[in-house]
Amino acid sequence: MTELTREQVLDALGRVRGPDLDRSIVELKMVSDVFISDGKVYFSITVPAEQAEALEPLRQAAERTVKAIPGVKSVLASLTAERKQGSAPSPRPQPPAAAAAGHDHGHSHGHAHGHSHAQPQPQPQRTKAGVPGIDAIIAVASGKGGVGKSTTAVNLALGLKANGLRVGILDADVYGPSMPRLLGITGRPQQIENRIIVPMENYGIKVMSMGFLVDEGTAMIWRGPMVQSALMQMLREVAWGDLDVLVVDMPPGTGDAQLTMAQQVPLSGAVIVSTPQDLALIDARKGLNMFNKVEVPVLGIVENMSYFIAPDTGNRYDIFGHGGARAEAEKIGVPFLGEVPLTIAIRETSDAGTPVVVSDPDGPQAAVYRQIAEKVWNEVKAHSGRTAPAIVFE
Repeated sequence: MTELTREQVLDALGRVRGPDLDRSIVELKMVSDVFISDGKVYFSITVPAEQAEALEPLRQAAERTVKAIPGVKSVLASLTAERKQGSAPSPRPQPPAAAAAGHDHGHSHGHAHGHSHAQPQPQPQRTKAGVPGIDAIIAVASGKGGVGKSTTAVNLALGLKANGLRVGILDADVYGPSMPRLLGITGRPQQIENRIIVPMENYGIKVMSMGFLVDEGTAMIWRGPMVQSALMQMLREVAWGDLDVLVVDMPPGTGDAQLTMAQQVPLSGAVIVSTPQDLALIDARKGLNMFNKVEVPVLGIVENMSYFIAPDTGNRYDIFGHGGARAEAEKIGVPFLGEVPLTIAIRETSDAGTPVVVSDPDGPQAAVYRQIAEKVWNEVKAHSGRTAPAIVFE
């Protein structure tokens, strides 16, 4: 079979008329970069923010046109609404599942506070649409790579599950997804009606990751709009069901993906992962500042690779220094969530897809993660003011 090409997709989209009914969406330069993997086609269509809802039929027509190309297994197309800097934010189009669930209460709040003098900073926070069935969304972030953020995220999620909560994980690292390997999950998720995807599952946790949709060795070369579209689809077009908490494993740094999640998703809070040394803490501060600017509460800091216990002698070594994250947390006034040691067991179980919280639930490392999970959930409850399922830690 001939390999599907980007040119074939653009040629097909050249037959889809734009809003002016004169030129195609390709001629109008509305089509973003096209990504193809294993017969699956991904692209987004850039439209004016104020016309996003009205142009939903255009998106559907483009999707149908591409799906008709021989060799195409599935298509994920989305509208990307851009707005000029300084203009008022317009509501982004909701996918079918979110629209069916309804979020009128969020918009009514916006109208109630819609006077010109009441528009400043809090307004975007009120207009973020929630995800049906998910009570709380927690971001796990780091200012730089290599600090063990994903390992922390997966063991935090499993710690929350062990403490009695219904938990899901969204792998928001589009360029370097790691959840399939960390959780030992292979295969492709199923798609049901209205383009809704059924999440994968292991250890009682529901999981969605770009790693399920593309091969492990595939290089992702998407620009900002495609990353935005992929994240929103993995969040809002997935049958998560009823969850107490969704843990989002953020990409490292403070780039486009992080801002997309922070600005468009009603995050209950963020957990910052750092190592003890000064360089990592400098980068961690950048992540803290980003969340502060978009009014997402920082639930606390985790010091990963805090110390090393030699397996043969039991001696402790502070390889990267020690206590830097605790001191930073005290300095800026956020909770210090705990110290995670650097151990061979955590690395080996992570590489094997059997995280330490499930492979050695009664061990000291699992106890550390469960304690961190307890503190995180208490912070979520404190910031939200909601009555949440109680955690009993033994």
